[in-house]
Amino acid sequence: MPPAPTPSRKRVPLYEEVAERLRQKIYDYELPPGEWIDEPALAEQLGISRTPLRESLKLLAAEGLVQLDAGRGSRVTRLSLEDLNQLFPVMAMLEGRCAYECVRRIDEAGVKRLEALHADMEEAAELGDIARYYANNYLIHELVQNYAGNPWLIRVTHDLHRILKMHRGRQLLTPGRMTQSLAEHRALLDCVRRRDADAAEKIMNEHLLSQGQALAAYVAAGGMLNVPAPLPTARPD
Repeated sequence: MPPAPTPSRKRVPLYEEVAERLRQKIYDYELPPGEWIDEPALAEQLGISRTPLRESLKLLAAEGLVQLDAGRGSRVTRLSLEDLNQLFPVMAMLEGRCAYECVRRIDEAGVKRLEALHADMEEAAELGDIARYYANNYLIHELVQNYAGNPWLIRVTHDLHRILKMHRGRQLLTPGRMTQSLAEHRALLDCVRRRDADAAEKIMNEHLLSQGQALAAYVAAGGMLNVPAPLPTARPD
């Protein structure tokens, strides 16, 4: 009997590939907040026609990363501090629920993965490597969301997470925030180990609200929201 044919991998539509490339350009500030997008130049740069580019921009607009203006084109979303002050309480509720569901569903392999990410984050904090700390922090939040197991909750949380990612953890630039964030993550990991879903929800909710407060402090101290903010290597306070 001949071997069963290997199922072919479904090809990702071109506009989705383009959307992912544009997301990264937005996160890297190659397409800065508030900037109008030169569609002909961008299509030429990416080596594609205008049709998949426009479809990708519609997708990014649905995610909140791009704003479409009939007759004028599209531009990268420019968030104000007021926008973020409204977003963080919503994210606090959503991620708090994710933490609750995660603790109820996570298996031992998931706990070990969380512990490994947390250990790397601890090391990054010790070295004062903010970029590495942020990368591990992002992965921990993503893992918690995925283990929540609720597709509707995950979808909404991921969509808002994409918007907050535009600011790439610049709240960590506020003096003392990395130390505070690490303590909050330690408490969350302890809840996961003890399988205390209610406490995990509360801690995650407070963690997101603390992020919002730190970001507001960063802006109050003269930090800018819509310009590139490098995440330097510096020992935290």
